[in-house]
Amino acid sequence: MRTAFRPYEWKHGSADRSGIAAADGGTSVAVPEEENKRMEYSCDTLKCSFDGGVALVAINRPEALNALNGKVFMELGGVFEEMGRDDRVRAVVLTGEGDRAFAAGSDITEMRRYSVLEAREFAGAANRTQEKIETFEKPVIAAINGFALGGGCELAMACDIRIASDNAKFGQPEINLGLIPGAGGTQRLARLIGLGRAKELVYSGKIIDAARAYEWGLVNRVVPQAELIGEAMKLASVIAGKSLPILALAKEAFNNGFNLDLDRALRLEIGCFAACFGTEDHREGMLAFAEKRKPAFKDR
Repeated sequence: MRTAFRPYEWKHGSADRSGIAAADGGTSVAVPEEENKRMEYSCDTLKCSFDGGVALVAINRPEALNALNGKVFMELGGVFEEMGRDDRVRAVVLTGEGDRAFAAGSDITEMRRYSVLEAREFAGAANRTQEKIETFEKPVIAAINGFALGGGCELAMACDIRIASDNAKFGQPEINLGLIPGAGGTQRLARLIGLGRAKELVYSGKIIDAARAYEWGLVNRVVPQAELIGEAMKLASVIAGKSLPILALAKEAFNNGFNLDLDRALRLEIGCFAACFGTEDHREGMLAFAEKRKPAFKDR
């Protein structure tokens, strides 16, 4: 069972919001210049940087097409836990190092040795990390460059928004290895593109290009490869200028309501909507609208 959000118990509101203008003309978090590009997270398989409220996290195994192994999932889970406690981080862009792959799948050299028990443990670790990303209170954008196959496609689907480069390739080719997806490929994929299309990809193992992924609803947009990170960071900067507790309430309504029947989902949405009225940021947003000025949200 997925962990329910409790955004109305928000405790990460200490950052000063008075400084940097967001891309949409709103207000973003003011970050001291010496901290603007620096993040303290030390990882062997990830590269992390920070810019104006947005964390850029890159899977850093380009020599292996950013293949996912146990260490990647362990470090990725740890980084998201740290970013959840870091008031500087207001949105996250997740990508793969280099221009050949977001993540070309799970590491076959590691997986081929697994017993049944070890395979269950690996899939459990992958799913726990992806649940941390999916339930992360701050929005997460996948910037998908090159291959996003198998576990790479599953990882991208755990993010809130997916932007693909025009050279991106998607698929769940596990069937060609005598396997089925084990980290969301039969579940999140069907919810995103429909059961029939998901079965087609999983049963055939075929790979689709970025244009088809967009047509099927797997990605939000497709951009030229050279513009991918810039476009993802631009959107993340717009989102980073909003109120974090209000964003968290929106995410709760989407994630926890999506699989409910419509009546219960609407009741959940009503509760999240009403909770907004208990925040200072709601009052500031309404006042700013009436006074015809930009809101100065305080994350309270």
